[in-house]
Amino acid sequence: MRIAIDAMGGDHAPQACVEGALAAAAEYPDTVIVLVGDTARLEPLLQGSRPANLELRHASEVIEADDEPVKAVRRKKDSSMVVAGRMVKEGEVGAMISAGNTGALMTTGLLVVGRMKGIERPALAPMLPTLDGEGVLALDLGANMDATAAQLVQYAIMGSIYRTKVHGMKKPRVGLLNVGTEAMKGNEVTKAAFPLLEKVPIDFVGNVESRDVLQKPCDVLVCDGFAGNIMLKSMEGTASAVFSVLKAEFTRTWYTKLAAALVKNGLGRFRSKMDYTEHGAAPLLGLEGLVLKSHGSSNATAFKNAVRQARTALSNDLVRSISVEISKGSELESP
Repeated sequence: MRIAIDAMGGDHAPQACVEGALAAAAEYPDTVIVLVGDTARLEPLLQGSRPANLELRHASEVIEADDEPVKAVRRKKDSSMVVAGRMVKEGEVGAMISAGNTGALMTTGLLVVGRMKGIERPALAPMLPTLDGEGVLALDLGANMDATAAQLVQYAIMGSIYRTKVHGMKKPRVGLLNVGTEAMKGNEVTKAAFPLLEKVPIDFVGNVESRDVLQKPCDVLVCDGFAGNIMLKSMEGTASAVFSVLKAEFTRTWYTKLAAALVKNGLGRFRSKMDYTEHGAAPLLGLEGLVLKSHGSSNATAFKNAVRQARTALSNDLVRSISVEISKGSELESP
């Protein structure tokens, strides 16, 4: 099993990428980790110690966070992201991980790795935190701003398979993000998607309101990228604001500091439930190869956990499983 990491992508690259790769190589000796990037910058970070299952692949260019995605992928053919994508396409590695420019990674997936036959639009599928700590897989959360009813059905099928293959769920519950739980609530797309979702072989539990997501009313949440990304950013902003307020209140006086000491462990457990690094990365589902997007501010732990995700997905033949199921439902037409 071989997995490539775009070592130049992310806020803390290449340091965090190298540290995460070293940790993953130590934990998974049966997996080869390939760090793709400027070897002149990567080698010193290894401090003269390179495990037998860690390799370097030189790439002379970097796609920056503010680069225009399509232009960057087409012009920077020797960038770490594009080189890693090409390695997936050519079968040199089974998966790639990147914390770089999301739009460029999506473009790399489409133009370099290739879209899966029968899939109209690949979807970005991160885990949203829930109060029980298990999380909800949500897709699409930003790869595509718009979606048709048929595309939402494809997201539902791909998400259900991912939860089964990667997380071991026998019958993941699938919900449709909406403004109400009634079947006929929503815009024209969600109203058209509801009856289609009832027909496909998934455990569809109906509409889900965003206020209930933290309570985990479903295991897979389906939505278009516009609504999904707004929901995600709202959740991130709310969590950040809550922790800021708590910190300010608990450090205000000597007795609030004493109270903080008493509840410190509980607050720590709550923060860990909201921690994206535990989930590692979000897969781009619907591509011919396995591509995972790590958070831009990913640390070494996040990269190591992304490798764990990739290993599980490869072991369970995720890409082929999605391809088989999508081919069965290819008669679905966009309304």
